Amino acid sequence: MKKQYLSKRWYLFSILIFIFGLITFLLLRENLSFIDDTVYNFICKFRCNSLTYIFKVISNLASPIVLILITVLSALLKDKKYFRMISLNLVIVTLLNQILKLIFSRPRPFDMIIKEFGYSFPSGHSMASMAFYGLIAYLIYKNIDNKYKKWIYISIVFFVIFLIGLSRIYLRVHYASDVIAGFCLSLSYLIIFITCYASNRIK
Repeated sequence: MKKQYLSKRWYLFSILIFIFGLITFLLLRENLSFIDDTVYNFICKFRCNSLTYIFKVISNLASPIVLILITVLSALLKDKKYFRMISLNLVIVTLLNQILKLIFSRPRPFDMIIKEFGYSFPSGHSMASMAFYGLIAYLIYKNIDNKYKKWIYISIVFFVIFLIGLSRIYLRVHYASDVIAGFCLSLSYLIIFITCYASNRIK
């Protein structure tokens, strides 16, 4: 049963890496405009002041201040290994994102609704939210016995992650391809991180 679970995990990892590689290939060939424009134009149909405000709030759930605050609060947990795990995870995914941004150096959309700096690919908020809140979802899975509550909480966490990515497209600070690539790469990284943790390589 355990071997089957591991094989599914690495099967998912391979799919995620393939998608990220495909998006990267299309980015380098400058063939992403159709995907990016189609998604953005669809989202624009629902734009209004109230929704803009909501997405600004949602986007801030993956801001450095919020993630650092949650990390600091995790130090209050009885088991201190979770604080170390959450902290290390946040540092690694942040460094990974910054390195990739410098490598690809993709400019952000010119018509941003909110002010953002730096490069666009892959989306930092998408990578950080998937790695950070994805890890929280994993900890929920491992520590809550009630299956009903467990899957409700995990579903809520991943819905929030999805909304954060959507907010970055809606606010026009990222292209859809930035967000999709960020999600795929970050989740594949998280698979490795959790595997190392489960094998006691991270303590």
